[in-house]
This record gives sequence, C-alpha cells and structure tokens, in this order.
Amino acid sequence: MKIFAETERLILRELLPKDAAGMFEMDGDPEVHIFLGNKPVQSIEQSKADIEFIRKQYIENGIGRWAVIEKASNSFIGWAGLKLMKETHNNHSNYYDLGYRFSKRFWEKGYATEAAAAARDYGFNELKLDEIIGIADINNLGSIHVLEKVGLKKISVFDYHGITHHWMKIEKQP
Repeated sequence: MKIFAETERLILRELLPKDAAGMFEMDGDPEVHIFLGNKPVQSIEQSKADIEFIRKQYIENGIGRWAVIEKASNSFIGWAGLKLMKETHNNHSNYYDLGYRFSKRFWEKGYATEAAAAARDYGFNELKLDEIIGIADINNLGSIHVLEKVGLKKISVFDYHGITHHWMKIEKQP
C-alpha cells in the first residue's frame, strides 16, 4: 500500500478494494452528488468498479485520486488528489485536476482543505507540475472556498455538461 501524503490528521494513500464500503457510503448519498450530476451510485459493485478504474489510472497516468483516511479513527472518509484529465474541457486537455469528495459525516471539519493542500503540494513538489486546475459548479460555494483557500484563482466560467462551472488555477511559484 502506497502512502502519497500525510497531514496532521489525514493519511492520503492509494485506493484499495477494501475501501468499497466507504466509497459506497459516500457516493450512494444523494447530498454528496448535488453538484455532481445528481447520480448517486446504486450498488457497492459500482463502487468496486470505480476503485478499479482509479487504480488503472495509477498505472496508466502515474496519478489518480487517493483514499483519505482519518488518523484518529482509521476510517475511510473520502478521496482527494490529482487526476490527469486527458479529455478536453474549457479548451484544455492533458491537465491535472485537483479534486476531493467526502462522506457527509466528515463535512465541515476542514478535511477537504487539508487534503487539497497536500495534493497541491504533491503536484508541485513530487510531480513537478507548473500548474494545477480546479473545476467547481458556480453554485458549489463550499468547493470553491476550498480551492481558493489552497491558492487557486477563478480564471473563467464555462459550460460543463450543461452546468456553468468555474475554471480555477494555481501556478507553481518560482
């Protein structure tokens, strides 16, 4: 099991098949999916498939979202990290997207900001990226706030699957 980053309260490690129950708790919750197309998963089998899809990204792209583990309880609380986006969005492709998603019972504890900062630092320090992108529904004020807290700035708005989103970016500082 590879650990990519560690913070005061969190361990960010590769997603493993054993994380399926936690993924299903998170992705089966309609409230978690309000700004994600309102399509919560319907079965643990879908969560298992999602984990395998992400694990394939580790091999193909050298990066993918990570499991976020709360140190105090050793609980799977969600995922966070970078993803290489090969498809085109907002006239950009082959960029690294900073993302996060947590089970509702772990919201409003600062975990998203903590995990996002760790992923940002990993991108700049380990992957030697020049920039990191964040995409957020313009109505998802919580996610926008997290991205801004870790240094991303709003660059533009664009249509993402029929919904207006912010295109946000942070560049590596010299």
